[in-house]
Amino acid sequence: MARTHASRARQSFPAIIVNATNPAPLFRQLYDGLAEAIRLGQFPAGSKLPSTRALAQHLRVSRNTVHLAFEQLIAEGYLEGKIGAGTYVAQTLPEHLLQFAERPGAGSVRSGKTRPLSKRTATLLKVYPREPWAGRSNRKIFPVIPALADFPRAIWQRLLVKSWRDGGDELLDYGWGHSGLRQAIAEYLGTARGVRCTADNVIVVAGAQQGIDLAIRVLVDEGQKAWIEDPGYPTAYGALISAGATPVPVPVDDEGLNVESGKRLAPDARLAYVTPSHQFPMGVTMSLRRRLELLDWAAQARAWIIEDDYSSEYRYAGRPLAALQGLDRDQRVIYLGTFSKVMFPALRLAYLIVPRDLIPAFLVTRFFASRHPPRLEQATLARFIAEGHFARHVRRMRSLYARRQAALVAASQRQLAGLIDVQPAEAGLHLLGHLPRGVSDRRLSQKLADAGIDAPALSSFAIKRKLPPALILGYSGAGERTLKQGVVKLREAVAGLVKP
Repeated sequence: MARTHASRARQSFPAIIVNATNPAPLFRQLYDGLAEAIRLGQFPAGSKLPSTRALAQHLRVSRNTVHLAFEQLIAEGYLEGKIGAGTYVAQTLPEHLLQFAERPGAGSVRSGKTRPLSKRTATLLKVYPREPWAGRSNRKIFPVIPALADFPRAIWQRLLVKSWRDGGDELLDYGWGHSGLRQAIAEYLGTARGVRCTADNVIVVAGAQQGIDLAIRVLVDEGQKAWIEDPGYPTAYGALISAGATPVPVPVDDEGLNVESGKRLAPDARLAYVTPSHQFPMGVTMSLRRRLELLDWAAQARAWIIEDDYSSEYRYAGRPLAALQGLDRDQRVIYLGTFSKVMFPALRLAYLIVPRDLIPAFLVTRFFASRHPPRLEQATLARFIAEGHFARHVRRMRSLYARRQAALVAASQRQLAGLIDVQPAEAGLHLLGHLPRGVSDRRLSQKLADAGIDAPALSSFAIKRKLPPALILGYSGAGERTLKQGVVKLREAVAGLVKP
C-alpha cells in the first residue's frame, strides 16, 4: 500500500528540482517550486497535496524539510491544513498571487512599459551603464589596489579580538566616530600631513565615496555649479550628479587644476573637488602657486573646496607634501582621507576634517543617510594606529610599492619599447602607459579586459577634454613576477593595434 501511495504521489507531482548544491536552503527551494506550481494552476484550488512522507521520499529530503516548506505556504495562504485529512491548496487564493502567474517573469516589466526614474539616476546610468566595478574582480594584473597579501592580518585579528573584549558600551552605541580613532587620526594628520585639527573636527565615514557625497549634500544646492578636475575621479562626478549639482569640468595641466580656467568657466561655482597631492589619474602634484590661487578664489567667492588626499602616504621622493588644508586661513577646505589605500578596501573607513561651525550640519545630514560605520572596526583601527602598527605598515608598503614600480618600468622599457611609453612617477599607485597617437586607448583597454588585464583607458576619465591615448597601469596590487608577466601579455595584446 505504501508503494502504491508513493507511486501516485510521484505521478501527480509536477517537476520540482531540489538541489543540495544550490546555496538556497532545501526547504526554500521546495517552497518556491510548490508556490510556482500553485500559481500556474498545476495544483488546482482545493486539490490535495502528497503527504509529507511521500514527498520527502520522492525528493530524497528529510520530512522536516517538507514540513518547513508546508508551514510557510500555509502561513502565506497558499495551503490549508486539515487535521487528519492532509494538506490542500487553498480554495481562494489572494488576487495578487493569481495575477503573478500572468506576468512574463519575476521582476520583469510588460512590453512597451518603462519604470520612471529620477533625472539624476538616469544621468548616472549614462555615466555608468553597468555596475562600476563589474567584471574587474577577476583581473589580477595591474589592479590599482593595496598589496592585500602583505597586510599584517595576524596583528589585525589580535587587535580585533582585544577591542571587542575591552570595548565596553561605546562599541554598541551611536556616535560620530570612535573617540580613540578620531584622536588618533587628528594626531597623525597633524604630524604627517600638516593638517590643522583636533579630534572634534574629525567625522568618520564609511569610505571616501560617502565622504564626498556627504560634503556635496551639505554644501551644494541642487543646480549649483561645482568645479571638478578634467580628467578626474569619475565617482566624484557621479556624486555631484546624484546630489543634483551641475559639474563644471576644469582642465588639469602639469601644475594641477587650472584655477584661471575654472574662474572663466564658472566664477560663481559653489565648490571645487580636487586631488592636489597626487591628481587622479594624471599623477601630477598641484603647485604651491595654484594652491594659493585656489584658496584665494574660494575665499573671494565664498566657495568650498573638497581636498581628496586619497594616497598621499605613497610618495617615493622626499617627504609627503603638506595638505592644502594646512594653508587655508579662511576654513573653506573640507579635507578627506581614506584607509582603503593604506589598509584594505573592505575596511570601508574614511574621515572628513570639517570646520567646527559645520560639524552639526554634517552630522545631521549623515544621520539621515547611514548614522556611522561599525564601531568595532573603528576601535581596532585606533589600536592599530596607537600601537605603531599603522606607521610601520605604511613604511613597509612605501618600500614595497617603490620596488614594484621600478620592476614595472624596467619590464616595460625592455618589452614595450616603441609600443607603450611607461615612465616612473614620484608618487601614487599607478603609472600612465602612453600610446602612439591615433591608437584608441578605449579599444585597447577593452581588448585587454577580455584577456583578464585591468588597464583602464585614460580617456575614460575625461569629461570634455581630448587627451593623448594612454592606459592606467597599477603596480601596487601585484607582485614583481606578476607585473613582468603582465607586461608580456600587454605586449602580445598591443601588437595587433600598435606598430613599433
